[in-house]
This record gives sequence, C-alpha cells and structure tokens, in this order.
Amino acid sequence: MPLSIASSHRDAMDAVMVTAVVPVYGGELTLTEALRSVLAQNLSGLEVIVLDDGSPDASWRIASEIKDDRLIVLQHPNRGLAATLNRGIGLARGRYIARQDQDDLVLADRLEKQFMFLEAHPDVSMVGTWAQIYSGDLPTERYHRHPCSSEALKLELLFDNPFVHSSMMIRADVLREVGGYCEDKARQPPEDYELWSRIARYHRVANLPEVLTVYREMPGSMSRTGPSPFLENVIRIASENLSQVLSPCYSLEECAALADIYHRDGVSGVRMSLSKARARQMLELAAQKLGGDSAGWSDEFRASYRRMYTHLGSRFLQRKIPESLRVPIRWLRDHVLRRGR
Repeated sequence: MPLSIASSHRDAMDAVMVTAVVPVYGGELTLTEALRSVLAQNLSGLEVIVLDDGSPDASWRIASEIKDDRLIVLQHPNRGLAATLNRGIGLARGRYIARQDQDDLVLADRLEKQFMFLEAHPDVSMVGTWAQIYSGDLPTERYHRHPCSSEALKLELLFDNPFVHSSMMIRADVLREVGGYCEDKARQPPEDYELWSRIARYHRVANLPEVLTVYREMPGSMSRTGPSPFLENVIRIASENLSQVLSPCYSLEECAALADIYHRDGVSGVRMSLSKARARQMLELAAQKLGGDSAGWSDEFRASYRRMYTHLGSRFLQRKIPESLRVPIRWLRDHVLRRGR
C-alpha cells in the first residue's frame, strides 16, 4: 500500500532535509541517550519523529520531556515494528529518512556524511555505515564492517543482510515507491532484510566505510509475540533474491534449496536436494550477473564471493558430520567468527 505524507506537514516540506524515525517499545533505559545522540548531529533541516508503540514502561514520558523544536513525539497502541516505521515514513517531511533505534547511538557527523553522500550520488537509493557493537553499555572489540560497493552488497544480499538497520539513510521517494516496510506478519522478522532486498533489485545501494553507529546487543526492543520465524523468513527472502537473479536458468525450487543449504548447516528443509557442483554453479552465475566477468571484479566483490563460496562448501562438508557433533562444531565456528570481527 503506497505511503503518503500527511497533508498538515506539506507546507513545511522544503525546510526539512532529513527525518530520523525512532520506533520505541520498552526503551526507557536507553532512549534518552539514543535521542540525545541524534539531536546532537550537526545537520540543518533535521526533524526527529519518535513513535511509541504502546510501551508498557515510561518511554512515552521520557521522550515527551525532551525539549527540542526538532523533536516530534507520537504514541499509538501496539502495532509492531513494521507498521510503526511505516507511520513514521508517512509523516516524515524530509527528503531522506534516517533510521535510529532506541538502543543505538548516532556518532558524530553520521547524518551529515550520509546526507552529503546521497546528495553527491543521486543514483544511490540508500546508504548505511559501519558500526561498533556494544554489549549493553560496554563497548566490545567487535564491529559490523560490511562491504560498501553496490555490486558487493547486492551479492551479499542474495543470502544475508549486509546493513546495520539503525545506521541507514534512505531516499524517502524510494521508500514510498516500494511501499515501505512489509506489514505481512508471515514475512516478519526480518523486516529490514526484506525491505533492502526489494530496494536493491531496482536501485544502487552503499555503505560508508566508517564506524558512525553504535549497535547495542540488548535482550529485546520492539515487541514481537510467539516463536520467531526469523530463519525461515531469511531463507524465503534469500530464495526470492536468488530467483530474481538466476531465473530462468534455475527454478525457484532450486533457489530455495540453495538458500536452505546455505543457512541450515547442510540440513535441508526442502524436498529438492542440490549437488555441491550445481550449488556452486548457481553461485558463480549469480556473481557473474551481478559483477560481470570475473576479471573485472573489485577486490571487495571478489572477497565477498570467495567467502560465500567457502561458506557454501562448508555446508556440504557438514553433511558428513554426525548429528551429535554438529551443535558443538557450529558453536565453535560462531565463537571464532565473533572474536575475529
């Protein structure tokens, strides 16, 4: 469903360049610091829309007590993350929508640098940043340093989300063109991976190679109920992304099998099985379609491809490992990867 700007805001459209949208649910412990970080940005034409999604704590009162002409604080009964974000997008007056979460921090000059980048690159629809990972209030030595070029990011998006959600700045017209975040509960979470996938099919995307965001690992934020279908939805979205690139050479069923193998340690949840050779052929063709002839690949694109190629090969190797050993081996692998980030 297309999103529109509230008519009461149209007269001030030209005055606002960037709208930061901050969804909140149960954020009383971190919200003040998060809002102060975005309000401290040295960027003219900024507005900040805080949307309290029926929080059961003091989030609404905390946000309302911050006095700043750029701050708009709204409240509604609980409706979930995607619908809350879409309300913010619909009300936003800015040319660009910046994402900010109640847990995370905007570091100095982030919004200005993203604004200048998008102004200088009209062909790019959205840009994220690198982020340092905090465990609660404690900084760690771990970082999200994803690829930066559109080609490498589109390759990564075939299987995973190479963007930090709360680091993003997106063109408002592109968000409205694609209909905003998907509100279909059957496709949530991950709301962000689903949206980026749709945008990247038709537009160029980017990351800034600078740590301009603090990403906090917290027990929970926006409300969700019931068991999380996260992995199933990631595989579904990855299947669609692969099919978008590989059709008609490979069927949607084959793409679903490849996505399933990539994400499930080789324990396929789909009926079709793929040979190792065919799976690698599919990945190679996808890379050629997104990056052209391999002789012209950038170092960044080549590094992403090699990592994905190696990861896919490891999934087939794990099929030979007894079930009783898969969990400890997976834990050890993930532990090593976290320490090496």
